[in-house]
Formats: sequence, structure tokens, C-alpha cells
Amino acid sequence: MKKVVKFGGSSLASAEQFRKVGEIIHSDRDRKYVVPSAPGKRYSSDTKVTDMLYDCYNTAADHIDIARKLAAIQERYQEIIDGLGLDLSLDAEFAKIREQFEAQAGSDYAASRGEYLNGIVMAAYLGYEFIDAAEVIRFDEDGVFDSETTNRILQERLRTVECAVIPGFYGALEDGSIKTFSRGGSDITGSIVARAVHADLYENWTDVSGFLVTDPRIVENPETIETITYRELRELSYMGATVLHADSIFPLRQEGIPINIKNTNRPQDPGTLIVESTCRQPKFTITGIAGKKGFCAVNIEKDMMNSEIGFGRKVLQVFEENGISFEHVPSGIDTFTVLVHQSEFMEKEQSVISGIHRAVHPDTLDLESDLALIAVVGRGMRAKRGTSGRIFSALAHANVNVKMIDQGSSELNIIIGVKNEDFERAVKAIYDIFVLTV
Repeated sequence: MKKVVKFGGSSLASAEQFRKVGEIIHSDRDRKYVVPSAPGKRYSSDTKVTDMLYDCYNTAADHIDIARKLAAIQERYQEIIDGLGLDLSLDAEFAKIREQFEAQAGSDYAASRGEYLNGIVMAAYLGYEFIDAAEVIRFDEDGVFDSETTNRILQERLRTVECAVIPGFYGALEDGSIKTFSRGGSDITGSIVARAVHADLYENWTDVSGFLVTDPRIVENPETIETITYRELRELSYMGATVLHADSIFPLRQEGIPINIKNTNRPQDPGTLIVESTCRQPKFTITGIAGKKGFCAVNIEKDMMNSEIGFGRKVLQVFEENGISFEHVPSGIDTFTVLVHQSEFMEKEQSVISGIHRAVHPDTLDLESDLALIAVVGRGMRAKRGTSGRIFSALAHANVNVKMIDQGSSELNIIIGVKNEDFERAVKAIYDIFVLTV
């Protein structure tokens, strides 16, 4: 097998964590390509190296001496180097960084140095070849990631390299200027490398043992999801469940490469396997529960609405003209509801209301604010009768009033709307009925 492994910042925050990572990599000869993040927090009140770099760069932009702040960053790396017993000096690298900071090389350059330096340390520790991501990850002149050019360059570069470290999070424009992905973008680099080398598996190592069925801040010690499909993951991520950067999924899905979310601190745990499709039956009827607060419902009523051709398009066009995206559009024969983010809607609510009146002349129009949406997701729901009934029963027993329910034709997810204040109670009730109740 050929594996690409990505390690998050918490997995590389100290020499102790580095040693764990080294043991993980050397325990499996198939782990040939390593993508490191910048060092994260060593303890709760610590500062991530990327944030230290941003702060140092902004200080340089204010024409204030950065010697002390840059020295603090170098100390973080030296602590790791000394702890690993490496004969490695980053003095020349930090001299160049100081020069580039003072020349205002750009915030992307500043942010990328955390991964770049950690990649150098990781390569020295493992005895792997170091490949600067700026040489192989390409963005176009507009700063948009160029996947095909990158794939071609990476394939050629790695064809004769058996084991390599490629830093995450950044690449370069054609002229060599550094360009970063959004925060958390090391996940994307890992998936790009996995695609280029036709990996059999992409392992994403972090500080949790995979995806949890629901938010541990709401439900204490929720179960771990053993296997999840890309489609299920997309539904849960959209509703706020985050372990993996959303953009990292697409390069892997194109190639059908599975992802394994693993825990650096508990490597024995199987983690969560993310796949295109599977015959494996889920442990529970549902795969996961996720949700968000802060929605508003625009409820429109009009007799014979169903006979009016273009009614829905006219309503949604009003939202488009006001620059507001919608989340869900449940409807009935004479009713049409548009659910939107309340924070986006509030500034333009009167413009939207008047626009809808001009566009479709509704009989009534009212707003309902402070709503939460909960997604109950699972491929197992297709084969189980009465899933919606169990949800309603659980919510009724928990004294939660359901404001809206919307089920897609795929039967992969059910969206439930409740009041903000009922959100946590609703999630607990749904978890209890499907996971704790046999």
C-alpha cells in the first residue's frame, strides 16, 4: 500500500508529540509521504506558531523591531530540535524570514513559514526528503488553486522520491510568490498529495479519534462514527460538524481514495473511515447529528400558489437580488417558506419583504426568528421504517416543539427546525433515541 499521512498542529506542538508522530510513521512502511502543519498549542493558554508569525509580521509592518518576537518563534522550534536531539540549525532560515518580513513579503508568506520550518524539522527527524510546497503546489495569477497543474508537477516531482515531507497549507503563484489556503488548509495539501501519488489511503492525524456522532459539548462522550460516506460527511460538515477541512474532500473523492481520521495520542483507536460508498452496515440507524443556531424563516402564504408558474423562482430571485443565500425551502400547496441566516437577513429584511410583495403579491407574509436547524444524517435511514416517527416521538417526549421538518429525496438526511433555546435539548433527545435506546 501507499499512504499519505497529514499531522495537525496539536500533533506537532512539542518534541514529545514529534516522537509520537515518528513512532506512528516508522511503525508502517507504507506511510511514505508526510504533510505537517505548523506547531499548535502545547497547553490551553499557549499560542499557535501561525498566530505568532502573523503577530510578528504585523509588528514589522508597523516598522517596529521584531527581534524579540522572532526570537520567541525560533525558541519554539529550537525546543523541538533539542528535544529530538537533532543536529539542525534554522539560523539561516530565520535570517531570511526577518529580511522578508521587513521587506513586507506578504501575510501569506508570513503564515506559511510555520509549516515550512516544521517540514524541515520533520524531514530531518524522519530522514525523509524535504520538498518545499512552493515548488509543487500551484495557484493561478488570480490566486485560485490550479489543481491540474499542481497534480502534474507533483506527480513528476514525486515519481522518483520514495519518502518525502511536503509542508501543508501553502503553495505559490507562477512567479514564486507564496499563497496560502484558508486556515486549516494543511488538510487540503494532504489530499492533493494523496491524489498525485495515487495513494491507497489518506490518513489525517489529529487530536480526536475520528468523527463523533454528535457534538461532545452537547452530549457527554458521544459514540465515534466507524465509517461514513463522503455524502454523509458533506451533510454533517455543512451543518457545522468539523474535523476535516471541507475543501480537502474533493481531490480524494475524484480518485476514490478513502480517508482515515486518526488520533496521534491514541494511535490504537481505529478512528473514522471516510469512503465513497460501502456495504458496511452502520452501527446505528443514523450516522450523525449536527446543527446550527441563528436562522430566520420567511413564511409566505397565497391561495392557489401551486398554479402560479414561476412563483418559487420569483421569490428566490428577491433573495438573490439582495445578496442573501437560502438554506432550505420547505413548501406546501399554499405556503412557501425560505430559511436564511438571521444575521445576513436582518439588515435587508424590509427590502426583501417589499421585494416579495412586488414580485408575487402574497396574501400574508410573516417572519419567525431565532430558529435552529438540526441535520439527522445516515445511509441506514433508507432501510429503516419509522425514522421520522421516532424523531417526532423523542422530541415530543423532551417537550421540544418542531417548527419545520424537511427530508430530501435521497433519504440520507432529515432537517428539523426548532427554537434556538430548544437546540441542545433536541440534539440530546435524538441522540438518546437512536444511540442509547436499543
